[in-house]
Amino acid sequence: MEKLKSFREKVKGKQQFLAMYSSIFGGITTDPAAMVIPIDDHMVHSPQGPWMNIPTPKPNAILKYDIARYPIWYMTRKLFSPNKLRITIRISIHGQNKPPYDRGTTRRILIQTDQEISTYLPLAAIQSCLYAIAIRDPSPINFMGVKVVTSNVPIKPQFATTKSVNYLPNVGAFVAIWFDSDGFVAEGPSMNVAFVSKENEFVMPLRDNILSGCTAKRVLTLAESLVKEGKLCGIRMKNVNVEEGKKCR
Repeated sequence: MEKLKSFREKVKGKQQFLAMYSSIFGGITTDPAAMVIPIDDHMVHSPQGPWMNIPTPKPNAILKYDIARYPIWYMTRKLFSPNKLRITIRISIHGQNKPPYDRGTTRRILIQTDQEISTYLPLAAIQSCLYAIAIRDPSPINFMGVKVVTSNVPIKPQFATTKSVNYLPNVGAFVAIWFDSDGFVAEGPSMNVAFVSKENEFVMPLRDNILSGCTAKRVLTLAESLVKEGKLCGIRMKNVNVEEGKKCR
């Protein structure tokens, strides 16, 4: 442990690892040197397992969300992906099993996290495991925009609605946008895609062949308020081809 701590002290990174939960030992550690994963975990030797991030740009950012629904969206999706991969999780969002923390405690944890909580649920050789890491990243937010390219790598049909890892198509840009088998805009590897047309209509691809993101659901809710304020003329879910997407604002 002393050597691990000494190694961590030499790391000069911007990210600060605040805490980690591991179902292996059933607790939380705030010592980065103790934030370890078994070498035979599938997430280590063959990156397998659904994961998700819960970004909180400011300490009080979670207060802006609907506390009653937003965490449930994440947990519902969190349970959906491993179920498709036949991974058993002993957590219930409907109270059938006792959760590790009540809603108030979970809310306080989210508020105290400056950046994000990343969770990893690998398919281990012996049993399913759950890891959750709270990270603070002091890097300034870039408001200058990002470079986007289209990907000629087809989206994987069986994993289109499963939270998994596939960043290889991003090479050469910040993100690559997938298309479904019919040539319509699908999503990026970590975020959904939406458009604002020249007519000021908010457009989002249909959810039939994509992973329905929690952030996308929240954006749709916020878009409704913008329609009421007259800043958007409407909201529509539809198939969008690349030509239509390029014409949008």
